Amino acid sequence: MVNHNVLLDGRGGLLTLANNVDVAQEVVIWTLGHDVHDDFHRDIVAPVTIENYVWIGHRAIIMPGVTLGRGAVVAAGAVVTKSVPAMSVVAGVPAKVIGQRQSTLSYTKFHRPWFE
Repeated sequence: MVNHNVLLDGRGGLLTLANNVDVAQEVVIWTLGHDVHDDFHRDIVAPVTIENYVWIGHRAIIMPGVTLGRGAVVAAGAVVTKSVPAMSVVAGVPAKVIGQRQSTLSYTKFHRPWFE
């Protein structure tokens, strides 16, 4: 489920969202950025992949080239600059692994009409 005021940037590459993904309000997912070390401010273009059962918290930012592994959790406000292993919980700026998710991931995301 993708919540309100989410920016899904597909300008720079393929953006893949798998099944049972939960994206909170005001999340930003970029597939295009700029190289801060380049004299000409060239683009960084890279796909973003979000695997099954990923949970992305409020106002998190996902940068180009990142893969969020199956069952990963991104804490609210985190800035993810590198791929996250499956079942890892990440937080901070830049995001770092702070724990492991303890779940069988047996749920199915369902439609919530109050978010329409």
